[in-house]
Amino acid sequence: MIDNIWLVLGVGIGGLLFGGCIGWFAIRAITGGTIRLAKRDAEQVVSAAKVEADSITQKAELDAERTSTARRKEIDAEVASAHDEIKSDQARITKREDGLNQMMDQITDRQSKLDSVRSTLDAETATLETDREAFSKERDILRTRLEEVSGMSSDQAKDYLLSEVRHDAEHEANDLMEKIITEANTQARGKSREITLQAIQRYASDHVSESTVRSVRIPSDDMKGRVIGREGRNIRALEQATGVDILIDDTPGVISVSCFDPIRRAIAGKSLEKLVSDGRVHPSRIEEVVEEMKVDIQEKIVKAGNDAVMETNIRGLHPKIIEAAGKMHFRTSYGQNVLRHSVEVAFLCQVIADELGLDGELARRCGFLHDIGKAMDHEIEGTHPQIGMDFCRKYGEKAEAVLNAIAGHHGDIPSTTPYTPIVMAADAISSARPGARRESMEMYVKRLEQLESLAKEQNGVQESHAIQAGREVRVIVDAKSISDGEAFAMSKRIAARIEEEMTFPGEIKVTVLREIRAEATAR
Repeated sequence: MIDNIWLVLGVGIGGLLFGGCIGWFAIRAITGGTIRLAKRDAEQVVSAAKVEADSITQKAELDAERTSTARRKEIDAEVASAHDEIKSDQARITKREDGLNQMMDQITDRQSKLDSVRSTLDAETATLETDREAFSKERDILRTRLEEVSGMSSDQAKDYLLSEVRHDAEHEANDLMEKIITEANTQARGKSREITLQAIQRYASDHVSESTVRSVRIPSDDMKGRVIGREGRNIRALEQATGVDILIDDTPGVISVSCFDPIRRAIAGKSLEKLVSDGRVHPSRIEEVVEEMKVDIQEKIVKAGNDAVMETNIRGLHPKIIEAAGKMHFRTSYGQNVLRHSVEVAFLCQVIADELGLDGELARRCGFLHDIGKAMDHEIEGTHPQIGMDFCRKYGEKAEAVLNAIAGHHGDIPSTTPYTPIVMAADAISSARPGARRESMEMYVKRLEQLESLAKEQNGVQESHAIQAGREVRVIVDAKSISDGEAFAMSKRIAARIEEEMTFPGEIKVTVLREIRAEATAR
C-alpha cells in the first residue's frame, strides 16, 4: 500500500516537473508581451497538473486500497486454511499420541506378564534340573540293579533288544512277502495252468527213444565169423566205411553197432542187416552196401524233414534247414527224439500264443526251429542255440522273433520278443512231462541225493525227502525253532540254491512242512 502511495506521489511530482518544463520552454519561446499570457497559461497548466495529480493520487490511493483489501482477504483466507490444517494435524497427532499411549500401556502390561512368566519358568527350570539330576541318579541305580539281576551289561541288553526287534521285523516281513506272493500266484497260477493244460490236452505225441547201441539180429552164430572175416578184415572194412564200432560178443544171435552219431549208427545197422541177409560179406561188397545205405539214409533224412515241415505247416524254409530238421530224427536228447520234440514244441507254442492273442503261426515256426542247432552241434563248435541261430540266419531266416527264440530259449541271451518265453515254456512242458526223457540211474540217484543234501544244509531242518521222481523235495523243519514266516523264506532260499547249483529239466517244487504234535497220556 505504501508503495502505491509513493507511486502516486512520484507521478504527481513528475507531472509538476513536466508542467514546469513546458512553461519554461513556453516563456522562452514567447517573446515580448506574452510573458503574462505565458504565466497565466503556466498557472493553468500547473493547476491542471495539480488537479490531474490529485486525481491520479486519489485514483492510485483507491486502487492501492482495493488491492490491499483483496490481498488482505487472500491472506486472511490462507491464514484460515493454514489454521484449519494445523488444527487437523494437531487432532491427528493427538489421536496418534493416544494410540501410542495405549500401545505403551499394553506393552507395559505384556512386559510385566512376561517377567512374571519368565520368573515362573526359571523356577520350574530349576526344579526340572533338580528332578533330572535325581532321575539320572535313580536311573543309574536302577541300571546297576538291572545289570546285577539280569547278569548283562547295558550294551549286551541293547544288542539283545535289537536282535528281538530285528527278529520280529523279519517275521512280519516274511508274513507280508508270503501274503503278496500268495495273492500274485493265486491270480497268475490259474490262467497259466489253464493255458498249459489246454496246450497239453490239444497236442500229445509219442516219442521213439534210441540208445547209442543198436542190435542187429543174425540167423546163426556162424555169421559172426563171416562178419569178422579172415584176420578181421571184414569187420575193419565195415568200421572204417561207417565210422562205428562193431561189437561181437558171446550174446547169441546178436551183433551190436555202437556210435554216438545216430546217423552213422543207422547207416552201419542198415548195411549190416543187408549184408547178413545177402550172405556175401567181403570188403568190396561192404563198401558198395555202405554207399547204398548212405544214399538211402539221406533220402530218409530229407523225407523226415519234409514230413515234419508238412505236419507243422511251416512255409518258406530253405532246403538246407529242412535237411537239418530231418537229421534231428536220428538224434536224441536224454532219450527223447529231437525232431518229434521240436514238432511237439511247435504245436505247444501255437496253442499258447493263440491263448495269449499272439501270432500262432509265428510261434509255431519259432518252436519248430528252436533246437535246429542239435542237427550239427557235433560238427561246429559252440552251443546249439547259437549254432542254430547262425545256421538259420545263413539260410535266409530273417524274422527277429525266430532268431531270438532259437538263441535265447535256454536264457543265453535276453528275450526281445514274447515268443522266446513261449518257446521256453513249451520246451519245458515237452521235456519235463513224464516219459519224455530218461536219464541213467546213476545220474538220477545223484540228483535226488543232491536235492536232499541242499535242503538239509538249512538250519532247523529235521528231514528232507525227494519225491515224484525228483520233481519235488519236501522239507520237515523243527516247529519250535522255525516260524511260519521263516518256513516260507526257507523254501525260497532252498529253491534259489537249487537253481544255482543244479541242472535239471522242467521245475522242482520245494515244500517246507512245519507242524506241532501235542501228545498226552490218559491213565
